Amino acid sequence: MSLKKSLIIIIVILAIDQISKVYIKTNFVLGESVDVFSWFKILFIENEGAAWGTKLSDLLPISDVVGKLILTIFRLFAIIGIGYWLYDTIKKNSSKTLILAVSLIFAGALGNILDSVFYGMIFNDSYSQVATAFSSDPYGSIFHGKVVDMLYFPMIDSVWPEWVPMVGGNNFRFFEPVFNIADTAISTGVGILIVFNKKAFAESSEVKTNISD
Repeated sequence: MSLKKSLIIIIVILAIDQISKVYIKTNFVLGESVDVFSWFKILFIENEGAAWGTKLSDLLPISDVVGKLILTIFRLFAIIGIGYWLYDTIKKNSSKTLILAVSLIFAGALGNILDSVFYGMIFNDSYSQVATAFSSDPYGSIFHGKVVDMLYFPMIDSVWPEWVPMVGGNNFRFFEPVFNIADTAISTGVGILIVFNKKAFAESSEVKTNISD
């Protein structure tokens, strides 16, 4: 796959991701939801931390502000590393499967880092109100933005049978996490690397074999 095709994939995913986030942010109040189907909802939440909403301040003796800054800086270094990985795979003319997977991961990571870096200084907060862009009263500052999530698939919303040990009678919901287009791109890219591992790294394996011979 060429650099041009990789860039097209990245730009398309970024555009869809950011348009959907800005739309949700400027049309929904935090916590507001719309039922698309019984098993699919648009639910506006904001993620201040890492995966599953985990905060560094929950794990380390630091403030939320410092934890958020460290996480954003880590994400910036991560996106640089993924960007180099993508450049290297294209330069080495690696398999289309590998380039596609890395392109998806890069696009997703970049989509979420834009939220983390810029949204805090662009939007005001969404508590009990619809946020506005380029507000005179932004909810944060650069590097302290929150990631916008909205895709929610509660495909099963039930209760554990009473006879099940420990959880009997408790609510059971699948799929619980709320995510966005960028998260979907990252998960798809990782999934491709796992499911099509041999195909993705086929050419690299062949090169190593030839060198050994």
